[in-house]
Amino acid sequence: MSEKILVLGPAWVGDMVLAQSLFKTLKINKPNCVIDVAASAWTLPLLERMPEVGGAIALPFKHGELAFFERIKFGKTLKNKGYSQAIILTNSFKSALLPFAAGIKQRTGFLGEMRYGLINDIRPLDKTKLKKTVERFVCLGLEKNQSLPEILPNPQLISAPAAPLEVLSRLGIKLTKNKILGLCPGAEYGEAKRWPVEYYVEIANEVLNNGWQVWLFGSDKDMPITKQINQLTQNKCLDLGGKTKLGEAIDLMSLCDTVISNDSGLMHIAAALNKKLIAIYGSSDPQHTPPMSSKAVIEYLGLACSPCFKRKCPLTGDAHLRCLTDIKPKQIALKIF
Repeated sequence: MSEKILVLGPAWVGDMVLAQSLFKTLKINKPNCVIDVAASAWTLPLLERMPEVGGAIALPFKHGELAFFERIKFGKTLKNKGYSQAIILTNSFKSALLPFAAGIKQRTGFLGEMRYGLINDIRPLDKTKLKKTVERFVCLGLEKNQSLPEILPNPQLISAPAAPLEVLSRLGIKLTKNKILGLCPGAEYGEAKRWPVEYYVEIANEVLNNGWQVWLFGSDKDMPITKQINQLTQNKCLDLGGKTKLGEAIDLMSLCDTVISNDSGLMHIAAALNKKLIAIYGSSDPQHTPPMSSKAVIEYLGLACSPCFKRKCPLTGDAHLRCLTDIKPKQIALKIF
């Protein structure tokens, strides 16, 4: 009988992409195991494109909501599913309630928010040794005294060949033979992670003049940014901001030749699609959440004030947002062609 493992997944898109390295590691060490992932509904399109995942369970709770009794009740519905282990990737108290209520014998995770009892397989978290988010995820899938592999498996999302063509058809767009540059100018966390709009415009105009197409990716929240970029390029880009669901965006990005992105969930998706990727970091740390792809190039200045992890730059004057504004479009353009 195959071992069944329940993973309590992260809510952030980028983190869920990185979690695939854990799923791959579990499959390497236990080829016959079945992996189910319980996570926020908006991350399920990612799980559908990860062949290691057997089943996805949409959690019916609002982000950040404790919903104590509801989580206990939901956990009890999983009691007879045959899980021998739960791996809890988030460090919150509430995320450990469900596998406890489900009566899963081995509940693995970092201690987090005082989760004694809820977690009975507590792993030590040494942030100096496990600097990367992906390392912390993979560590939870190993035996207690097992060392991290020297090389972690990269995430690899699978898009069905016909899927992007169906999305283009819905949007009334015909695919041409031109090369495609994907731009991901948003970052939900805040402006301190967003390369300036005018820089994206400069890049877009240059590649458009070289016969490329430019596709602008983003969520509903990114629509003002993608709309502005498109307007400043005389509407020559394909503005997909807010026009696609996450799964559709993944499928369309699979057609891109190159992607330029801020540190965001879409950046990790581009890496997992094995695209040529230029990843631009400002307030965040590429040592903590790097794109996991040999085709990714990281642009990061590493200023004395970096990484600050702020949503908005706390500095004023010439120092304001220098971590991003000093990364010039010309140096990025050299890495496209």
